[in-house]
Amino acid sequence: MNTPAHLLLGMGALARPNSPNINVAAFAGSLVPDLSLYLLVSYALIVNGIPPNVVFGELYYSTEWQRIFAFDNSVFVWLGTAAAGWWLRRDWLLVFGIAGILHVGTDLPLHHDDGRQHFWPLSDWVFESPVSYWDPAQYGNIIGPIEGVLCVAIAFWMFRRFRSFVSRALISLLVALEVLPILGAMLQFGSGP
Repeated sequence: MNTPAHLLLGMGALARPNSPNINVAAFAGSLVPDLSLYLLVSYALIVNGIPPNVVFGELYYSTEWQRIFAFDNSVFVWLGTAAAGWWLRRDWLLVFGIAGILHVGTDLPLHHDDGRQHFWPLSDWVFESPVSYWDPAQYGNIIGPIEGVLCVAIAFWMFRRFRSFVSRALISLLVALEVLPILGAMLQFGSGP
């Protein structure tokens, strides 16, 4: 899934009105599994000036980058985080961990040849799904728009629950970041991403 979809799904499932600590934890836990990718890509592209085809065609698959992704996308790391939150009776830590589990759990079936080592450190195995959220050769032209519709539905539901301007602005921004690229791809290529 695209990161905005993970954020909407995690916040839709776990955020609560008038619970800022829980809401920040839901947002952060939904973001952290992708955060290393954004940081590594930004550094490679902007600071080092590495061409995008090298970043996404070589560095993404490098041992070093995959080692980092294995840690922040490990089901066991996120289960341990949630368990620590439960054990310590820290709701924010529990929600942070559950949001990470939700992120990793929804990524697992939607990555064809770009998946992560979700079962690290017990295994370095990477599940190769028959479908992809972005690759048209693996039904991304179907999955992408379905993901977009799901995000719009979650956003409508969240609008009913969260009344503040800041909450609604964040929800709107996430929907725009999710849906506009899908619509652009559909208009340009006649299909989803």
